[in-house]
Amino acid sequence: MSWRVGFRHCDPRFGFLWLTAAQPEARWHAAGEGPANYFADTPTGAWAEFLRHEGITDAADLAGVRRSLWAVELPDNGYATPALPATVLQGGAASYPACQQAARKLRAAGAERLEAPSAALLPGGASGTRATISGLTTAAPARDGQVWVLFGAVDVRGWLVVDAGAPPAAVLSVVRHL
Repeated sequence: MSWRVGFRHCDPRFGFLWLTAAQPEARWHAAGEGPANYFADTPTGAWAEFLRHEGITDAADLAGVRRSLWAVELPDNGYATPALPATVLQGGAASYPACQQAARKLRAAGAERLEAPSAALLPGGASGTRATISGLTTAAPARDGQVWVLFGAVDVRGWLVVDAGAPPAAVLSVVRHL
């Protein structure tokens, strides 16, 4: 089986997966429809999700943040793509009911995984950096972020990347704030 790596932030007191339906609703699941585990295709995307949902817009507020960041091995195929306009896929909390309904239909049709554009990252926000021969880094070409959602009980492997840390302040400039 081939794999892809997803990134996920969480409270450092807990593991990196929701294992029951007792989780707050989010874009792709309503209350009681979990477990639904969300992953970003980049660490920046995972941090952006956190910053967006917490309403953090000022770098000074990062001093109090203590989150864990995980790299998680996810199945590489079998992701359904919701057929919704970009304004809904990347909208604010008011777009959640339409996204939840689309996910409900996909799950009813047998989908166990979903792939969608990141709602938390601005266009090009998942670009990252590249190393140069001189040892410095430079911005990589613009790239849009993706989110992967795994529904139900999943068996995946994860690695703790950041233990009780904060996102880089540079992430604030690529967040699509609520």
